[in-house]
Amino acid sequence: MASNDALSPAVTVSFDEKDVAQLAQQFLVRDGEEPWTGAEVREIAEELTAEIDRLTGELASADAELSELLRNSGDGAGDDQADSGSSALEREQELTLVNNTRDLLAQSQHALGRITAGAYGTCESCGRAIGKARLQAFPRATLCVECKQREERR
Repeated sequence: MASNDALSPAVTVSFDEKDVAQLAQQFLVRDGEEPWTGAEVREIAEELTAEIDRLTGELASADAELSELLRNSGDGAGDDQADSGSSALEREQELTLVNNTRDLLAQSQHALGRITAGAYGTCESCGRAIGKARLQAFPRATLCVECKQREERR
């Protein structure tokens, strides 16, 4: 099987308290929101790191299962079209699962990279604050609500 970038070693992030506090000060917040604290940034970074580890394991397992399905795609189906169709559907479902897991993994790695770069909390489209509450609910968000709504209308 070809090398898979999504299965490359997970990004390991370790911050000392001073680093976390400095990073937290760089993150934008919306009007009316409290500034980020070091503890909040650490909590999100740890959550993303755990998610990356979990998804990496899931992806390895799903990739192995998909490889097995592809390897055995002709075995045992005989001449029965229903068996062939069922096998094709199973492969397609497994492929969808693998692709969704890869996407989530890439989003989580990107979010963790944005934390270490000091860009976390800034909308990648308009440059305004994404919103602390939004990021605490969905740490992989890269767009503010307004830009996300605009993107979904297209």
